[in-house]
Amino acid sequence: MRNASVARLLVRVPNWIGDAVMCEPALRAVGRCFPHASLTVLARPSVAALLEGHPSITDCIVYDHRNRHRGLKGKWDLARALRRERFDAAVLFQNAFEAALLSCLAGIPRRLGYATDGRGWLLTHAVPTPTTPAQQAHYYVGLLRTIGYEGAVEPPRLYLREEDCAVVNRRLEQAGVRPNEVLIGLNPGSTYGAAKRWIPERFAGTVERLVRWYRDHRGQSARVVIVGATGEEKLGESIARLLDESVLVWSGRTTIRELMAVTARCSVYLTNDTGPMHVAAAFGVPVVAVFGPTDWRSTAPFGDRHALIRQPVDCAPCLLRECPIDHRCMTRVTVDHVVDAAERLLSTQSQPDGAGPSSAFHTRQSASGTQHPSLHGVTVYLDRDGTLIRDREYLDDPQRVEWFAGVFDGLRRLKAAGARLVVVTNQSGIARGLITPDQLAAIHARLRDDLSVQGIELDGLYTCPHHPDDNCGCRKPQIGMVEQSRREAGNAPRWEYVVGDHQRDIELGRRIGGRTVLVRHGFVPGEPPGTPEISSVAPDYIAAQFADAVDWIIQDVVHRREAFVQPEASTIR
Repeated sequence: MRNASVARLLVRVPNWIGDAVMCEPALRAVGRCFPHASLTVLARPSVAALLEGHPSITDCIVYDHRNRHRGLKGKWDLARALRRERFDAAVLFQNAFEAALLSCLAGIPRRLGYATDGRGWLLTHAVPTPTTPAQQAHYYVGLLRTIGYEGAVEPPRLYLREEDCAVVNRRLEQAGVRPNEVLIGLNPGSTYGAAKRWIPERFAGTVERLVRWYRDHRGQSARVVIVGATGEEKLGESIARLLDESVLVWSGRTTIRELMAVTARCSVYLTNDTGPMHVAAAFGVPVVAVFGPTDWRSTAPFGDRHALIRQPVDCAPCLLRECPIDHRCMTRVTVDHVVDAAERLLSTQSQPDGAGPSSAFHTRQSASGTQHPSLHGVTVYLDRDGTLIRDREYLDDPQRVEWFAGVFDGLRRLKAAGARLVVVTNQSGIARGLITPDQLAAIHARLRDDLSVQGIELDGLYTCPHHPDDNCGCRKPQIGMVEQSRREAGNAPRWEYVVGDHQRDIELGRRIGGRTVLVRHGFVPGEPPGTPEISSVAPDYIAAQFADAVDWIIQDVVHRREAFVQPEASTIR
């Protein structure tokens, strides 16, 4: 399905704002899978507004489900309109039976989607749903991995126009909000149901304390804007009545574009598990989210600029709209829990006067309170077999994946510090006929799913499928996979490290001018521990375990940073 013959492509995006934001990385990936196709999105009105101005979208057809496309006749009219467009293929990120039926009625010959909601027989490329929970962005990109996409899952992006910001800035100015004044966003509602809503009085108490925190610790005046969907006006007003500070109640009083613009203007965003939570995260706004009945593993915001507050009660996640008992998942979350998380999160952000370090290398504090150096500008290239997972001799079954102890914790530490994590792996088993591309894709999907459950996102996973005798430019120690990673990242990293269990990994590191770590937990029995297969190129460090490799990289960054002249350091991006 992934080929140049697709000239006109229809993409059915999810119906809900939050799901659509989490689908946005997959929307960009579709453009890479079908580089010669025009991309038309089929979306409900609110999601169509959300995606306005997206550079990957050629056209948008609005699915007006409440009016002209309502009922059987409306859907038949929509299918006829789609048929006139003569699409070559459809990618269905929306999981409903209806999406597959419409694409069939529209006569679209190739239809890719997850086999959910009893619709598998309507799809020409029906993909089984993942068996392990995955963060939503990975779930949507995972659909494309079945047609060969191997790129990283990038953070969601949304696009504002100057006029969107101008409208909101005028409204804020009319309400007396100064341009340099801190804006605290508060989204206390939830269209899914009351079970997802934290207690309004506690939201009010949290906001009061954060306003004081900005005044006492940052010397800044802070205002509060309450936002929400139509129908949540009374909720917003009830919270505003509990506050002494001047509060703007915009619940139900913004368009989607205005909601996006005011959210992007916020310095911090307090919310339940809702669509606007994902909008805030997409704009890089620090988010503090209270989770109750929903599954945080799949619906948490993407990235690390958020704090999730949840109580591990035995009945959660129940996914119910209304709590049938005592709502303990929410009532046990206190104001102190949320305020402490917000203060820790905000303490990692730059100071308002811009007096923080201009270099990308600076010390910051994690949510756990542990000090660690920033690794922004650092890329760590990781071997797969024998380094992250046990070497199974041409692994062909995702069920046989076995992670080494300490790998998840180590990767999480590197990622939390800002390093790019890129896996580069030789897989000559494909050229030898010992494994198939589909088997390899399933194994890599398993790796990404396992990492996603652990809150870890890879920035790239590159494979050389060639035989050693092919003399290709990508098989390690050749640097083709690294060069591809650099191109797709858009710039060459300042410092690079290679972690592997084989001499070719060490040689790769030397060829790219990076530093190297040899991990010996993957060595076969009888091989001298920590000794490379060929001793002509020695590693910079030999690690007994993966955790030791991570410790050394972090320490090495610290030492190099101390020796690094500040003017040069300030150029690192």
